[in-house]
Amino acid sequence: MSATATLKKLKPLSDRVLVKPLDKELEKKGGIIIPDTAKEKPQEGEIVAAGPGKRDEQGKLIPMEVKVGDKVLYGKYSGTEIKIEDAEYLIMHQDDILGII
Repeated sequence: MSATATLKKLKPLSDRVLVKPLDKELEKKGGIIIPDTAKEKPQEGEIVAAGPGKRDEQGKLIPMEVKVGDKVLYGKYSGTEIKIEDAEYLIMHQDDILGII
């Protein structure tokens, strides 16, 4: 099964979203190349899949504020990292998203 087919089948539950972190360009400061192990984790990504939303105490569905295709900012240590094929993704609650870009 290809990564695209797997992504189409993957449906986050409740108020969770699947985020593909955006690659930041390698920065060189003063001629020093920063190795991958020393780079900070990206905090910007694109929503690839989103759940239907969270339910309140009465069972009423609270719709998601983000949708597939939105570029978002999220906390540095937010979400759970997963790997599909060779690509890395994060699954996180909508509450972990700081804003839409």
